[in-house]
Amino acid sequence: MSVYELIKEAIITGRYKQGERLTEEALSIDWNVSRTPIRSALKQLEFDGLVQPLKRGFFVRSFSKEDLRQIYDLRAMLESYGAGQAALHHQSEDLAAIQQANSQYEQTILDSSLPHEERISAVIAANTQFHDAVYRASRNQHIQELIAKVVVLPFIYRSFYWFGEEGLQQSLAAHKTIVAAIEERDGERAKAAMNEHIFKGRDYVLHYYEGGDKFG
Repeated sequence: MSVYELIKEAIITGRYKQGERLTEEALSIDWNVSRTPIRSALKQLEFDGLVQPLKRGFFVRSFSKEDLRQIYDLRAMLESYGAGQAALHHQSEDLAAIQQANSQYEQTILDSSLPHEERISAVIAANTQFHDAVYRASRNQHIQELIAKVVVLPFIYRSFYWFGEEGLQQSLAAHKTIVAAIEERDGERAKAAMNEHIFKGRDYVLHYYEGGDKFG
């Protein structure tokens, strides 16, 4: 993994907490690299919306409840459109990638042998692979770029870490509905299924933000 990816993961998993100050000096010590790749990584993380600049250094961005709601509303609009386009424009290799990614997602969810943290990290990676495959199948580079900008932000709130088994199964069922709609080239159904899937994720995050217990 690059230094950028390592720091991003550290933010997403909570090693670097919201509001925490990050400096090139401290990060270079943390990751045992020079300041040059750290400086580049921080600029990319600023572009991603994960950190914000100070007079000296950066701090990990915090998100309000309204920020989260707006982010998920935007995700739903972009990702549902992308799923609809994937249903209409996918090629055979795109469909194979989507099916493979969802098969991996299912296997990961069903594997209870891993420790909780490792299992959830694997679920997040498999989920990302699935959604990326759907975006690519849209055959629209602009959609992919816009979604990539938005999608990372909600994972600050580590939504999968709050899913119980029922929640994971519901997520898998949603994926299967999306896959079936794409297979059938049913654009409207794919859009509706992805829209509901994203809003369900929003509900998990907002529930936790308000101090609720784990879902499922």
